[in-house]
Amino acid sequence: MRLTAIDEGHLRNGLPGTIGIAGVFPGEPFDLERVRARVRDRWGGLERMSLVLQPPAGPAALSGHRWLTARPFDPVPHVTATDQDLESLLTDGVSHRLPAERPLWRLLVARHALVLFAHHALLDGRSLETVFRLLMDDAAPPPPRGPAAVDPTATVRQRPRVSAATVGRELRRIGALGRPLPTASPGEVRPSVALVELDPQVMRTARRQPAGGRGATLNELLLSTYAGALRVCHGPLRAWATGSAPFYATVPVDLRTRRTAQQLGNGVTVLRMPLPVDVESPVARLEACQDQVAGFDRRCDAHRAILPALQGAARAVPWLAGVMARRLARPELTTSLCTAFKWRDNPSRLHGRPLARVIPLPQLSPPGTANLCLVHTADAYTLTVVSHARAGDAEMLGAAVARELEALAVSGTTSGTAAARVG
Repeated sequence: MRLTAIDEGHLRNGLPGTIGIAGVFPGEPFDLERVRARVRDRWGGLERMSLVLQPPAGPAALSGHRWLTARPFDPVPHVTATDQDLESLLTDGVSHRLPAERPLWRLLVARHALVLFAHHALLDGRSLETVFRLLMDDAAPPPPRGPAAVDPTATVRQRPRVSAATVGRELRRIGALGRPLPTASPGEVRPSVALVELDPQVMRTARRQPAGGRGATLNELLLSTYAGALRVCHGPLRAWATGSAPFYATVPVDLRTRRTAQQLGNGVTVLRMPLPVDVESPVARLEACQDQVAGFDRRCDAHRAILPALQGAARAVPWLAGVMARRLARPELTTSLCTAFKWRDNPSRLHGRPLARVIPLPQLSPPGTANLCLVHTADAYTLTVVSHARAGDAEMLGAAVARELEALAVSGTTSGTAAARVG
């Protein structure tokens, strides 16, 4: 089975392509054989988890890769134990490509956590969340599914017609050059991962901003506080020695419908937006991000209109998928991926042990980039920063985002107190 153009692009973009998700379970370590048995029971019928990558039979430019189904399903080589601490485990995982001789995923049983890695060609972030949720005690095993990945263009006919002007604007957004992160000399650039546990009360207060508004989503909070963190760490944009272009973040948006919500593969697109780094007020930065996020639905319609032509061209000429993927992976185009989600099954348990925290792992991008992901689990908020810049940048950015969230929460409280006095 031929890979979709999106899957092919993830293989040809020159990056390790490893993404992940981890669950933290306090208490004694899990029994390895029990975890393998659960994986066999819950994932054995998912054909996507048995796909092995077959290299092109001829010139890669002409034929592309294919998926083959490996049977019988055997979790033993994929599910192993480790004594490595979680942060270094995630750093090593995101920095290396998974071995191609077996299905492109692995599950590591650490002392207090389960860590699932997968290549982005096999699964996207939503798919990782879906299969990880299937391991929980009360999750119903899904019916067997075919190997086909998500077709993000499948619902085009049900959407409103998109004008040529809207498509043109979106194409210009996709191709507009932005700025990379300020970095040190090439020899000092290295991957780093930071895990930041955010204060739940601060998050609850920040989510009620701006005062009198509808409240903020996790994505809006992440985007606006990351903009503030960049200003703190690197100064306003005019101080950056990289031209006058905006600093763009890319936000993954799931194109699955309710009917295809559990379908595995790659079913997202990404929307670029300039971050308000030069806006001084935390609340004003949040409002600026909310204004842009409000237009995402219409922009997604443009992507649904664009994708069929791009996928068709890349399928006819497989090397085109690589050209497009490598271009989009440049730091001037995909500098920072920012995404957030809530783990909605609460409480979740595995072999009776409560899931205390979910830790996301976005992929490593080229030098001059940093990717961020925020997850809300029960009353825990966890931010992961994957940086490919100066040593220590992941920790610096993560700490700065946490401080900006505190500043946003305090700004809202201060504004509310002042308003009460005026009233």
